[in-house]
Amino acid sequence: MIQLDRLSMTYKGGVIGIKPISLSFIKGQFTVILGASGSGKSTLLRCLNYLNRPTTGTVIVEGLGNLHNRKVLYEHRKRTGMIFQQHQLISRQTALGNVLVGRLAYHSTLRSFFPLPKADQYIALECLDRVGLLHKALTRVDTLSGGQQQRVGIARALAQKPQLILADEPVASLDPTSTHKVLSFLRQTCQEDGISAILSLHQIDLARIYADRIIGLSQGKVVLDGKPADISAYELKQLYSDKDSPDDEGFQESINS
Repeated sequence: MIQLDRLSMTYKGGVIGIKPISLSFIKGQFTVILGASGSGKSTLLRCLNYLNRPTTGTVIVEGLGNLHNRKVLYEHRKRTGMIFQQHQLISRQTALGNVLVGRLAYHSTLRSFFPLPKADQYIALECLDRVGLLHKALTRVDTLSGGQQQRVGIARALAQKPQLILADEPVASLDPTSTHKVLSFLRQTCQEDGISAILSLHQIDLARIYADRIIGLSQGKVVLDGKPADISAYELKQLYSDKDSPDDEGFQESINS
């Protein structure tokens, strides 16, 4: 579905986000990018739709082409939903208003200044219903809980009718119960709708539970890539420096579970 060829990203000042990487993301997979803080997870994820423009290399999308082409990039973004760690919602807008943002790519800039057609509103309401928040459609999102706000973010992404969802640390600010609800719903929805998903996470245990494939990054390099059952404890330990690694007892419990 997406092919990366020698992709790298260097920030201003010479800070390296990603060293040259070549990867293929397969259609229909629920892929988790795992690694410590500063490993390059978010950078890699954001390069997949040019929110971070790569310094070198190419991103080729099946059926579209190279993202260097502006028309290709527009079409790719149109069919790619994005879910953020901090929700990125319009706080004073209702849940429905925020979900309708996912429909804007289907309209011209001028048309977006006016109320969207009823067809778009029906799509947005359906997406809120799918995440269990139809009853909150007219509620301002700044009055919702963190878990509810993240579900609004998921509904917004689904309203795009995406073929791909990119999620950058989508459960980092949630409690354990909300975390599992959000990830299980997201995985189930992607399976039902045939949506590919690529998520960045910190938590090894969550990656092992929900991922079809785990890609491990360390210092901007891919150090492991495979199915959760095929990844050893030694490979998982390579992802973490002494500074960032979890406590030994909790780490060992997660890799043995």
